[in-house]
Amino acid sequence: MYSTKIKGVGHFVPDNVVTNDDLSKIMDTSDEWIQERTGIQERRWIEDGSDENTASMGAKAARKAIENAGLTKDDIDFIIFATLSPDYFFPGSGVLIQDMLDMPTIGAVDIRNQCSGLVYSISIADQFIKTGMYKNILVIGSEYHSGALDKTTRGRGLAVLFGDGAGALVLSRSEDPSKGILSTHLHSQGEHAEVLTVKTPSIRHWVPAIIAAGEEDTSYHPFMDGQKVFKHAIVRFSEAIDEGLEANKLTAEDIDLFIPHQANLRITQFVQRRFKLSDDQVFSNIQKYGNTTAASIAIAMSEANEQGKMKDGDLVVLAAFGSGFTWGSVVIRW
Repeated sequence: MYSTKIKGVGHFVPDNVVTNDDLSKIMDTSDEWIQERTGIQERRWIEDGSDENTASMGAKAARKAIENAGLTKDDIDFIIFATLSPDYFFPGSGVLIQDMLDMPTIGAVDIRNQCSGLVYSISIADQFIKTGMYKNILVIGSEYHSGALDKTTRGRGLAVLFGDGAGALVLSRSEDPSKGILSTHLHSQGEHAEVLTVKTPSIRHWVPAIIAAGEEDTSYHPFMDGQKVFKHAIVRFSEAIDEGLEANKLTAEDIDLFIPHQANLRITQFVQRRFKLSDDQVFSNIQKYGNTTAASIAIAMSEANEQGKMKDGDLVVLAAFGSGFTWGSVVIRW
């Protein structure tokens, strides 16, 4: 059986920077309030009127990842696209990438696991590569949150959290069992599906029903029970990391770099204390980008790589928790 190496990384974020002070001008909030609760200082939002979208950001990140891997688009055998904000209800955005990058008619699949989407995508790609089915898989996480946020005081609890952006990875076949992805671990708990959700439009409650209900219907805006999400997140993050370490007979002391889903700096800090990790062992960029959901880990990996944070032989641990609930971890020997 082959092993799976992360051969290339890349990311793209819009140029438009939206600071906490900018938000305080359109809703009742403040820089102090946002930073105290989330650690976020600014985020990137696609500008109104721009042609940028989920797939186009993903394509830009993908081109960088493919170049970073030393490959060409024709070397890619399969596409996995993770997002909660696809350009269309259907088809998925994966096929749009195949067209935008002018690739051969390779397969493309979309993953709808929200904040855990990148971890799930890596796990799926890992199985395809280890079994020999594919040699080079393009994994993309991309999110266009700003177009769907309620940017008023009513929606501030979520509007301050989310940013737009995309990250991409190239996972490739390797014959070195000591390097690459050591293991992946995935979980879900659907009883909590409505704790963090966008309920409509859905087949049960389609656009005419939303229009007919007028302003009384806010089901098309994201909803989150923040306290419940936080309480579950700190438990599941820790469990997923423990599971990955135990599966590989490792301990927290073996971790060289922990890259979590960038959900909330307070969650990351809690997990950091739980595993007694130093600041140098944890990579966070939520301060600059906010929560970019399925894109966050890939963006963080790309920046960490640019900064030389992941060195040959380092043990890198990824972990995510999000809507569903879904969560998981990936253990990598870089």
